[in-house]
Amino acid sequence: MFRKLLIANRGEIAVRIIRACRELGVSTIAVYSEIDRQSLHVRYADEAYYLGPAPARDSYLRGEKIIEIARKAHADAIHPGYGFLAERADFAQACQDAGIVFIGPKPSAITAMGDKAVARATVSKAGVQVIPGTEGEGALSDDELITLAPKIGFPLLIKATAGGGGKGMREVACLEDMQILLQSARREAEASFGDGNVYLEKLVEGARHIEFQILADAHGNVIHLGERECSLQRRHQKLFEESPSPFIGSDEALRQEMGAVAVKAAQAVGYINAGTIEFLVDRQKRYYFLEMNTRLQVEHPVTELITGVDIVKEQLHIAQGDRLRYSQKNINLKGWVMECRINAEDPYRNFMPSTGKITQQIVPSGPGVRIDSGIFPGCEISPYYDALIAKLIVWGETRDEAILRMRRALEEYKIIGIRTNIPFHQILMDSQSFREGRFDTRFVEDKFDITQDIKADNHYLKIAAIVAALVTHQQAEKAAHIIQQNQRGFSNWKWADRVERLRD
Repeated sequence: MFRKLLIANRGEIAVRIIRACRELGVSTIAVYSEIDRQSLHVRYADEAYYLGPAPARDSYLRGEKIIEIARKAHADAIHPGYGFLAERADFAQACQDAGIVFIGPKPSAITAMGDKAVARATVSKAGVQVIPGTEGEGALSDDELITLAPKIGFPLLIKATAGGGGKGMREVACLEDMQILLQSARREAEASFGDGNVYLEKLVEGARHIEFQILADAHGNVIHLGERECSLQRRHQKLFEESPSPFIGSDEALRQEMGAVAVKAAQAVGYINAGTIEFLVDRQKRYYFLEMNTRLQVEHPVTELITGVDIVKEQLHIAQGDRLRYSQKNINLKGWVMECRINAEDPYRNFMPSTGKITQQIVPSGPGVRIDSGIFPGCEISPYYDALIAKLIVWGETRDEAILRMRRALEEYKIIGIRTNIPFHQILMDSQSFREGRFDTRFVEDKFDITQDIKADNHYLKIAAIVAALVTHQQAEKAAHIIQQNQRGFSNWKWADRVERLRD
C-alpha cells in the first residue's frame, strides 16, 4: 500500500479519504486555502500545506502547485476527490509525469469520458444508446450550435463538456433564448472548470436520473455495484439519492441490463478505477446514456451502505495495481439506503447560500445512521466553495423504514449559526408523491413548493393549537372545581344508609 497520499481537495470528501487512509495505515497530506486554515481536513491530516488565497483558481485549481507540494512532502499518490481537478486529464498526466500515482482513471479515459461530447461519440460507437444532441468531437461555436438546435428540437439543454454538477447547464425553451443562454453557460463553465466549451442535448421530459457505480482494475475486470436514484434535483443539482431505485423496483432484468450497459461503456475506453455511468430513463423505461463521471461521486456512501463495499479503499487498491476483490456475483443490494445532501442554503429564500460561523452542532446517531461531514462548531462557512457541508445517510431494511429513520435523523440534526436545507428534506420525507416514488427530475422545481407545504402545515398547526387550548382550558376548569366536604365529615350516601338502618 502507498506510504503517503496527498488529498487535492477540501471539506467532507477530504475527511472521508483521510479516514480510509487511516484504516489502511497510509499517511495523509492535506492542502488548504487561506480561509480553510482551520478546517477539519487540515486538522485530521498528518501534514498540511498552504496553497493560496480563498478563490479556487488561486488554490485548489493550482495543479502545478499541488504537484510541487506532493514532491516536497514525498507523496506516493494524489487523490483528487470530486470537483476541482478530479476530471482534468492534464492534471492526471502531470501526476504521472512527476512519478506520482493519480488515484483515478488514465488521462486518456478522462479525456474520452470527461468531455461529454466525446463520451457520447465513444459509447455510441460501442452500441450504447445516447440522447439526441450535437454529435461528434471538438468545440462548436455559438453560431454552429444555434444552427443545429432546431434539428435537435426544443426543449433542449446546453451542457458544459467538462465537469458536472449542473455547472454550465441551461435549459432552452425556444431559439430566441439560445444566444444569451449560450453565453451564460459558457461563462459559468469557464469559471467552474477552466473550459467554456458546451454542447446541446435533447431534454427528455418526465425522465428519471439513474446512475450505476462501476469499479474496474488494470487486469480487465469490470463490475457494477447497482444503481442509485438521483432524480430529486434542483437546477440540475442533486439534492437526494437512494438505492435501489423505486422506479426500477423489483425489475431485476432491467437492473442487470442497465448494469451490463454501464460496464460496456466503461470497457469502451479501457476504464480503470471507480466511475459512474449516468442514464436518463423515460416513462416507458427506455434508458439513454447521459454521461460518465470519471471520479468518486458525492453520493458514493449510498452504494457503500447497500453493498458493503468501501469504494475509497477499493480506489487505493486498484491504483496500486491490485485485482478487484469482488466479482459481479459477490455484489448484492441489501435493504434500502437514502442520502440527504445538507447544504448551507436557505430553502425559504429560494435556496439562497448561507454563510457565517457554525456555533453549535448536534449530530444524529443510532442504528443505520451515517454522517459524512467536514464541519464543526466554530468553523466558518465561506461563499467561495460549494454549498455542500455534510451528507446524512441512513439504511433500513425497507424503503418505508429508511424514510422513518431519515425523518428521525433529520429531526435530531441541528446546525446553529447558518441556514441549511434540512427543513426542505423534512418536508420532502412527508410528501405523498415522494413516499409513493412518483417523481422525476423536474419534481422539485415543478411540483414541490415548500411555501405551499408551510401554508398547509400552518393550517393544521392552527387547528392543533385550538384543540390544545380547549384541552388546557378544560383541565384548568377541573383543577379549579373544588368539592367542599360536608359538615358531617363523611359522604351523604353513608348518612342516608345509616338513616335507613335506624328506621328498620
